[in-house]
Amino acid sequence: MKFLKKLLKWFVLPVAVIIALMYIFDVDYLIKAVRVVYLHGKTTAYLDDYTHFDNRTIHHGTPQPWANAKDYNNVKGTERLEQVNKELGTVAYLIIKNDSIWHESYYDGYGPESKTNSFSMAKSITSAAMFKAIEEGKIKSLDQKVGDFFPEFKKGLAAKLTVGDLSSMATGLDWNEEYSSAFSITTRAYFGNHLEQTMLNVPVVKEPGKEFVYVSGATELLAMVVTKATGQTLSDYVSDKFWKPMGMEQDALWQLDKKDGIEKAYCCVGSNARDFARFGKLFLHHGMWNTTKVLDSADVARMVTPRFAKSPEYGYGWWINNYLGKKMYYMRGHLGQFVICIPADNLVIVRLGHTKGYQTKRTEPNYDPHSNDFYVYVDEAYKMLGKMKPGEGEGNKRKMK
Repeated sequence: MKFLKKLLKWFVLPVAVIIALMYIFDVDYLIKAVRVVYLHGKTTAYLDDYTHFDNRTIHHGTPQPWANAKDYNNVKGTERLEQVNKELGTVAYLIIKNDSIWHESYYDGYGPESKTNSFSMAKSITSAAMFKAIEEGKIKSLDQKVGDFFPEFKKGLAAKLTVGDLSSMATGLDWNEEYSSAFSITTRAYFGNHLEQTMLNVPVVKEPGKEFVYVSGATELLAMVVTKATGQTLSDYVSDKFWKPMGMEQDALWQLDKKDGIEKAYCCVGSNARDFARFGKLFLHHGMWNTTKVLDSADVARMVTPRFAKSPEYGYGWWINNYLGKKMYYMRGHLGQFVICIPADNLVIVRLGHTKGYQTKRTEPNYDPHSNDFYVYVDEAYKMLGKMKPGEGEGNKRKMK
């Protein structure tokens, strides 16, 4: 009995007090963060964490399987590619050439049907949904004010905020894009269960529409606009306008903030490499999926064109890089998720994995908005295709960690 009293005094009661204080100071989301991340031996969000959250299904329609190229998987990954895949924990690497799978490799027990977290590749999907809603007249234009949908954004600088500003990351939102801090708003958005309330309380502190500043909150607010404009959940709208007409082979899952809540639209679509790759094919074909028009070609062009000359790396939901004398644009996720489109050679490169390569900081003299592993995945694809020599390319020169 004395032992139980001591346990109550020195362990149970302090824990109870800590938990109570978390609720009092509105940081109770940390309880879920500890349960989902640290108790599973992780230090950040991870590929399979969707199993620990509520999800909404993105339903697929009639599957349209990928064709395999005649020389499918005849060429193995290069030594450099396999080295980086091992170092960064790649789980899937695909090269799609002329709309056919030319090469695919899977690692660590993952396969063609394995779902993994898209992380911020979901931003590209959400922006595509916004452009579709504009095409359908449900949103007037990129210049429509966010305040038309949410009165919380009708005053002050917020009154200038447009849906185009949200898609192009030019919001002026007071948002700390910090993934490792337990108290950042990004962490609160990821693990909290009051996401809409969180977003409606984020102030606009700088004039919108002036400069690119990457913040996940922009895409979350954009998704809330799309949901209100269309009258559908984001998952249902994306299912109807993209998943079904594009012949996805599997249902996908979109993480929610809580049961029957809203999608974490800035991240967190659980799908497989082959289905993610379909967005690459869609954009290479200027919004056409075979004979079906999914997006207007002008909207596709706008999404992959920089809005600001000072920020050539970003358009509307898509990253952009001019490398090897070719324009490349891509979807990108937190742990090195990529769907890379190279129109000049009709190539789509997909990489999914546990860790992203080294990313230079803005304060560094050789700042590059594109992480070092991007160059490896592109270079080694070209070497496998016989279009580059072994020693060529930026990927050989750059560190991965």
